[in-house]
Amino acid sequence: MKKYITYAMALFFAMIAVAIAGPNDDAIIAKEKAAWQAFKDKKAEDFKKLISADLVAVYAQGTMNMQAELDTMSKTDMKSFSLSDIKVVMPDADTAMISYKVKVESSLQGKDNSGDYNCGSVWRMKNGKWHAIFHSDMKEEKAQPPPG
Repeated sequence: MKKYITYAMALFFAMIAVAIAGPNDDAIIAKEKAAWQAFKDKKAEDFKKLISADLVAVYAQGTMNMQAELDTMSKTDMKSFSLSDIKVVMPDADTAMISYKVKVESSLQGKDNSGDYNCGSVWRMKNGKWHAIFHSDMKEEKAQPPPG
């Protein structure tokens, strides 16, 4: 009997953890999509509401801050984007890490940069609001067969 109570308690706490994690996951996914939409629509004020002023972004061309992101936004023509393979990990109640793939159709200063990208962001809860504090993405490369 004691064994069944232990199992029941473990199941109860596991269900609570899943119930708590689900809404946070959905909130982070919605925030990430909203940041992409604001960037696509060139709505700098909406973007700044979602992204920390202390943002660090790492790309192949270098490390960027909020101002560099806004400068890039003004030079980008994004026609579409779609996120897939989304995973959210919450190391604590105030931190969320999200990884995903994004398919983008866009150009930067007239140069096509469309493709599939692997992405990751870190979101931090501060004063009751989620803000992205870190972002990185890289264009997906097709695996090369081994030489020989």
